[in-house]
Amino acid sequence: MALTTALVVFCLFLYTNALYFHIGETERKCFIEEIPDETMVVGHYKVQAYDHNAKDYMPVSPDIGMHVEVSDPESKVVLSRTYAAEGRFTFTSHSAGEHIICLNSNSSAWFNAGQLRVHLDINVGEHAVDYQQVQAKDKLTELQLRVRQLLDQVEQITKEQNYQRYREERFRQTSESTNQRVLWWSIAQTLILLITGFWQMQHLKSFFEAKKLV
Repeated sequence: MALTTALVVFCLFLYTNALYFHIGETERKCFIEEIPDETMVVGHYKVQAYDHNAKDYMPVSPDIGMHVEVSDPESKVVLSRTYAAEGRFTFTSHSAGEHIICLNSNSSAWFNAGQLRVHLDINVGEHAVDYQQVQAKDKLTELQLRVRQLLDQVEQITKEQNYQRYREERFRQTSESTNQRVLWWSIAQTLILLITGFWQMQHLKSFFEAKKLV
């Protein structure tokens, strides 16, 4: 079974996240992305392998691909597919919350496994839309395209605000539940102390009466 390494990245909703990381051919890395509901996410990636002769990262062989798996906040698999060494993946969130994006190569080289460099660029919301393609497809003017972009931005901001309200509500419920548990625990501790004190007094009273000291 491949070694699993979790890399946690908390990203803002409307930004483009570009990075690269190193993994072994049998290793897996996961990212956590907080995404509002009904939001499109597009990831672009490129895999390179370390060449000991060139002492640099070079394009991998055609038989090396990248497996992408995405899970929603309820741990349901949204996407699970093997792609080529360079390409893109896309999915749409159906529930707001933390989505886990995991990547690993399809290499089966247990011995002499090489080191891979993965370039990853994740676009969330309106940044995931190719507006040049939309303009060409719908034959929009520059003004119409700009209006379309503004409408998409407003829609994405609304989704983000709804998600933030959802998070605040969950945090409030958690805080109230914690405070209630602390209150009941304090009451239980007080009752235990009172019962213990009463029992000790009765025990001492019985002891003194047995010794005929009172």
